[in-house]
Amino acid sequence: MRRKLVIFGAGDIAELAAFYFTHDSDLEVVAFTVDREYATAGSAFGRPLIAFDEIERAFPADGHDMFVAISYAQLNALRRDRVAAARAKGYRLASYVSSRATTFPGFVHGENCFILEDNTIQPFATVGENVTLWSGNHVGHHSRIGDHCFVASHVVISGGVVIGEQCFVGVNATIRDHVRVGDRCVLGAGVLLTEDAEPGGVYAAQASERSRVPSHRLRRI
Repeated sequence: MRRKLVIFGAGDIAELAAFYFTHDSDLEVVAFTVDREYATAGSAFGRPLIAFDEIERAFPADGHDMFVAISYAQLNALRRDRVAAARAKGYRLASYVSSRATTFPGFVHGENCFILEDNTIQPFATVGENVTLWSGNHVGHHSRIGDHCFVASHVVISGGVVIGEQCFVGVNATIRDHVRVGDRCVLGAGVLLTEDAEPGGVYAAQASERSRVPSHRLRRI
């Protein structure tokens, strides 16, 4: 019998998590939960939607796991706090690792991780708890991703990198080997990080600018 799962959240990420757990795990999604002020609809995605302060009465922790499906809001602090609240109620936090991700024997990750398809996680790399790895990333050997991080798609984390807690790494960012990224850093889309980053740093790549020449005047395209 499949163990039952309650998902915290009722937005796009929660819907996506339900899809992945349903089609690519041994867990059965039976309900959603949110903070009371957001639990007005009564249902979400065809399943009951229960206020979090009542969830243990309807779906008790001794028979259900929980997964917190929230984005990187407040530098992942909102997701971190809901994970702690679920754990305080006695729930075991589930993780999802796609069957289409590439991992190797001995791979270690924490609870409430969301690791999507086409991630390549090399040997001796570790992932902390409450970490989201969106699709298509490379996590190099002997690297370590700290708790409560969100890594968007097509990021290259080279070998021996250490990423601190509550970091956000945007699409197509690249981190050179053996670089250390401090806690609560934000690396924007397309950033190339070649040196250590102190905690709380924000890094942004140069955005593309519109050319003064309109497209109808281009002769070679």
